Amino acid sequence: VQLQASGGGLVQPGGSLRLSCAASGSIFSINVMGWYRQAPGKQRELVATSANDGNTNYADSVKGRFTISRDNAKNTVYLQMNSLKPEDTAVYYCHGKVRTDVAGPQYNYWGQGTLVTVSS
Repeated sequence: VQLQASGGGLVQPGGSLRLSCAASGSIFSINVMGWYRQAPGKQRELVATSANDGNTNYADSVKGRFTISRDNAKNTVYLQMNSLKPEDTAVYYCHGKVRTDVAGPQYNYWGQGTLVTVSS
């Protein structure tokens, strides 16, 4: 199973970016997909998650500005980021909790990370 993230880049404060992450490989189901980020010198932190039942969860710092969505048919998760701030600068990692067969356990998979830089 591989997760391929894309969409990062340089944006001015107040701007928007949309991240995408597509999962591929031997996938039976993906219970949770989400985004985490790691800023220089800081620990990786949760940004947003989306569960199969439709529940979403956001870090307080991004509520009202970021929106997570999923296309289950494409095993893809998106993160629409609006009103970006310099403190949003980080490497963003996508994550999936994947079941590879009907009776097996769930495994955690991570994408390679995509850099988001918010600067004027």
